[in-house]
Parts: sequence; C-alpha cells; structure tokens
Amino acid sequence: MRCCFSAHLPALAALSAFPGPCEVLRSGARLAPALLRTASTAMQRARSHHPDDLTAVNLELVTLTEDTAVITWYTGIPGTDDGLGHPLPAITEGEVAYGTHPSRLNRTASEGRPTAHHQVELTGLEPGQTYYYQARSRGVAATPTPLHLVRGNAVGTSTFGFGSGGGPYSFTTPQPPPGRLLLSVALCNDLHLGETTAGLVGGLPLPRGVSQQPGRAPYPELMSRALVEEARRRGADLLLAGGDISAGGAAHDLREARRILDGFGTHGRDYFVVRGNHDRSQDTSTFRTAFAGGVGRDDGLEYFARDLGGLRIIGLDTYVKTGNGADAGGLGAEQLAWFRARLREAPDQPTLVFGHHPLTVRDSVFPVTRGHCLDRRQARAVVDAYASAPGVFLHHAGHTHRNKRTVLTRAPHVTQQEVAAAKEYPGGFTLLRIHSGGYALNHYKSGDLAARQWSERSRRVAAGLWPHHALGRSVTDRNSVTSHDLSGVTVSRGVNRM
Repeated sequence: MRCCFSAHLPALAALSAFPGPCEVLRSGARLAPALLRTASTAMQRARSHHPDDLTAVNLELVTLTEDTAVITWYTGIPGTDDGLGHPLPAITEGEVAYGTHPSRLNRTASEGRPTAHHQVELTGLEPGQTYYYQARSRGVAATPTPLHLVRGNAVGTSTFGFGSGGGPYSFTTPQPPPGRLLLSVALCNDLHLGETTAGLVGGLPLPRGVSQQPGRAPYPELMSRALVEEARRRGADLLLAGGDISAGGAAHDLREARRILDGFGTHGRDYFVVRGNHDRSQDTSTFRTAFAGGVGRDDGLEYFARDLGGLRIIGLDTYVKTGNGADAGGLGAEQLAWFRARLREAPDQPTLVFGHHPLTVRDSVFPVTRGHCLDRRQARAVVDAYASAPGVFLHHAGHTHRNKRTVLTRAPHVTQQEVAAAKEYPGGFTLLRIHSGGYALNHYKSGDLAARQWSERSRRVAAGLWPHHALGRSVTDRNSVTSHDLSGVTVSRGVNRM
C-alpha cells in the first residue's frame, strides 16, 4: 500500500523552494528603500539634458591586493534608456587620480583607449598604505554603486567621501600573505552554458530576466572564454570550476564547456570540475562523458581527492539526489563517509575543498530558502569533520551567485568563500594565492571588452538590485588575506604545466 504522505512529496519539495514568511518580511524591509531609490533615479533620468552631458556611475573597487587595485565604472548618456532602465553608453576616456592624501591626488592611471566600460588598474602600490582616489571621465567624477541594502561600500575599505558625489574615496592596501608564493588557483563556478536569459527564478514570470543583445555571442560562452583568458593572464597555475557548468545538463552544453575549459589546460591535471544541481539530467552519464579522462572514482561518481605536491584538493558533488534542483543540496551517505575518511587519513595536510552548494548562507539580501545551501545535517557533519582536520583552510562554493567570505564558527581555521557567478555581473573569478604562511583571495572581473559590456548589462538583474547581492557587501568579502601554516605544500609555481 502506498503511503498517502509520499504522494504529496513532489508538491512539498516544490514548496520548500519558497522562503518562509519571516524571510519574506525581512527581505522586503531591505528591498523597499532600494526600490524607492530606483524609481527616484528613473524620474531624474527622464529630465532633459544637454547633448554633451555625461554621467559616470557604478564606481567599484573590485580588486585590492597588497600592491594593486582594479577600479571600474560606466559612462552613459543622460536621459537615454537601453530598455532596461540603463543609460546608453557614452564612449570616452577614463582615468583615476590617486595619492596618499585626499587633497593631493598627484598620480594618475588611465586606459589604453576610450570606452564606456572603464577598468583601470593601479600598480606599484605600497602594502599597508591608505590611498585616496577619484575616477574621472571627461572631467566628470564617477559616483559609486550604492550598496545601502547591505550597509556596504563598493568603493573602498573606509567611508571617506562616501555619498559626496565623486569622492575622493579611500582604501588601505593589506599586507601580503606571510612566506613565499607557492602557486595560484582560479576559483570559479556557475558558468551555465546553454542559458539564454539571466535572472529568471524557477520559470516564474517575475522577476524580469536580462538577455544578450541581438547579434552578440551567447553570454555564457562569452563570459567563460573571458574567464579562462583572464585566469591565465593573472597567472593562475590551476583552475577549479565549482559546479553548474551547464544550465540544464544537456550533453552539447557540457561538451562546449569542456572545449572552453580545455583552453586553460588538461582536465584532471590543469583544471578540475565538480557537478552542480543544474548539471544533472535524466541521463546521469552526460556529465561523466563530457569530462571523461578526469579524476573521478572508478565507479563514476563525480567526487575525488587529488594530491598536488602536498596540497590536497577535494572535489564534492553536492547534489547526489533526485530532485528539481530547488531543494537543499545533498552529498549522500556514501560520499559523506568517503569524505570523512579522507580527512581522517591526513588531518594536518593542507587541504582545499570545493563543491557547488555552500555549507551556510548568511547576510543575504534576498530571502534564504533550503535550496540555497547543503542539507543542514550534512553541512553540520562536514563542519564537524573540519573541526578535527586543522589542515583544511578553505571551502570554495558557488550556487548563491555572490561574493561572500564566512569564517566557520565551529571550525574557525576554515574560510568558506562563495564566489559570484562567472556568467553575469560582476562576471569573473576569485584568484587564490597560496603562500607558505597564508593565502590571499582576490576577485577579478573579466577584462575582455565584450565581457565588460555584458557584465554592465546584467547588473539589471532583479530590477537593478543585483549588485547589492552579487558584488559583496564589503571589499573584504571579495578580497582578503589570511594567515595559515601552509608550509606542507611543496609544489612550485607552474604546477599545471607539468
């Protein structure tokens, strides 16, 4: 006899994808002020402007290392609209004036050519120094992306000049990680090959999604290729792709992802891939077939451990279950037992774990549901395993499409780093630089011009509220330095070309 409760399981699983009343109220309280500001901005744009007027907006300090800073902004034509509430591009020059005193911005850095999608890199900075800066286009000072929903600051590590209509703004460079640089690892996720509209949620008619402009390359392919190119340019020795490689697990999309990632190197040696909930299809062999020749176990399960000169890489498949992808992630009992055993074998070995679903999700602008992270009991078991394995230092996750750094309370030696989606705003990856005495995490937008164009267009996801969620509420959510004994790593730079 069939249990009457089991007949309703699909409906219950679907309901679990929706937030509870408290989550909705909490999120609504945060979103309401931003929606009012968006409406006010739209009304201001409707006013008449002189044809030579310029607007310089969306200023962001994306990357901050001990000696570099990457600053981006956009220039548009006031009073125009691209159909998404965004001004049409104004192609012009851009420069950043900066210095160590707010009244003496005596150094400048500029771009090689005029553009509307500006990206300027400051180099030769001094570690531990506070700098003041102002981004300008045609004499107009750029204003920052507002992050009032998350009490964040898109333009620096301090609030100097915030809200003053162009700065100057300030940041303080960190000290480098202790010890010598051993290798660099590009962390990425959510490529979504095959997707055609960004920002759709579960097929619902709202919120409105954002599509690529006619005649341009499909944005998942464009952004994935730009990611590979940028990762190589930034000196990544290894690349880890943390799930949702495809939009729906289709064989042709996974094959295309393989072709693009092969541009970085050889799968199973130069780069590693794990499966996300979007990568599962009715034919469970499609992912395995697309990435044949990798490091999966003999029984074909997409989880693995690999030793790279003292650095242990553990890849997890966080959706080993039957479902529609909207429910919580799950490792399955067999994989969880295997994972615990691997950590017990060498608890002190420097270890990096990556999988698609986060273990925990904190400080989200949007309502948090069960589908945002791993099953609670299994997440607790993973963290308990970390508590007994001092060699684990980083857990890389995707799925939330945002940059967020979280120190795990019950295993404080482990940082969970959520990395924003490669496929849309801000569009890029996080570079992990491993030193003998610690590590740095730095987020980079893809510098390719077509990628910058799509990144700017796709910031309109969620009615323009997407930056509040995806960029990172503070610079330290996307750029951080942590001390940790990694002297057990003996591999040298260039590991992925061995």
